[in-house]
Amino acid sequence: MLEIAIKGSKNYWLWIVFLLAVMGAGAVVYIDQFMNGLMITNMSRDVSFGFYIANFTFLVGVAAGGVMVVIPYYLHDYEKFHRITILGEFLAVASLVMCLLFVLVDVGQPTRLLNVWLYPSVKSVLFWDTLVLNGYLGLNIIIGWKVLEAERNQVEPPLWTKPLIYISIPFAIGIHTVTAYLYCGLPGRGYWLTAILAPRFLASAFAAGPAFLIILCYIIKKFTKFDPGWEAIQTLSKIVCWAIIANLFFFLCEVFVVYYSNIPGHLAHMQYLLFGYHGYHALVPWMWTGIILMITGAVFLVIPQLRDNKTMLPFTCAMIFIGAWIDKGLGMISGGFVPSPLHHVTEYAPSGKEIIITLAVYATGFLILTILFKLATQVKEEVRG
Repeated sequence: MLEIAIKGSKNYWLWIVFLLAVMGAGAVVYIDQFMNGLMITNMSRDVSFGFYIANFTFLVGVAAGGVMVVIPYYLHDYEKFHRITILGEFLAVASLVMCLLFVLVDVGQPTRLLNVWLYPSVKSVLFWDTLVLNGYLGLNIIIGWKVLEAERNQVEPPLWTKPLIYISIPFAIGIHTVTAYLYCGLPGRGYWLTAILAPRFLASAFAAGPAFLIILCYIIKKFTKFDPGWEAIQTLSKIVCWAIIANLFFFLCEVFVVYYSNIPGHLAHMQYLLFGYHGYHALVPWMWTGIILMITGAVFLVIPQLRDNKTMLPFTCAMIFIGAWIDKGLGMISGGFVPSPLHHVTEYAPSGKEIIITLAVYATGFLILTILFKLATQVKEEVRG
């Protein structure tokens, strides 16, 4: 099937060349980072997780969100998702590749990653995180490829793919649960020290992932002959609606606990993010922008007339996607480090080189996504024809 990827229009190849150019620019900057270390970033002793890990955390959620099309289709025979299930699985593949690349570029010496497997420990959350991330990536590659191949040949997928599909569901939930445990298992960080962090991660994942998939469905419909189906998109929009409401509810629970208990170690982080702390307020406009975007998107999706508006829906999904990125990416990571346990404030903003490397990682993910989606849509068009 890979021969499909080397056939395309002029716009297709311009897009590929653009992505390769961004990847090339990022590779040049990464060589600088590899030679000189993380000194090229704006990370510090007080803020040791930065833009790379912020995007890693968010993209784990996008990957996990793909399960919201797998569960209805494979467990409940929801036939309306037949056309888009493979798209959700391939979105998870691209997202997971980006996640692993962000971990790679965040480590000063990439070879140190081998220590997780050379000296494994079941007590290490990092060990379990690498296990579920790589496991879920492998499952989605195998399942997506074999199912698409069977559809092209107009035969049933091999029977052994069924157990893998069922196994992939707890893996999808596990990747974001274990990622949450990486943070909430650190007792010195008050903002992360909460049992509701994993449910909050999952709620935002089940909103951001399907929201982005809806946007991709619109793009596919515009530039290809494949129609994902309006009924499937409408069902996805309802999933996004209730997931983002759950995420906002969990966030409000945190706000209540923090301000009602008035525990200084917990209060300082929330105060910094929402109102500023001792004159430091770099993230305040970002956080309020994210909150307003998520609330506005939730309101638009709750109202049937607005949710059914085909023109407004992709913009609503974009609001929720961007809002979730701000909340879980910028706010969640920086908010956990600022202020420090000793209440020292070291504000963080990514350096230009960090941003270039980040864009290169995204370009790599979009290149993979473009090729996989081209294979999927082309095969479905052939079968339908």
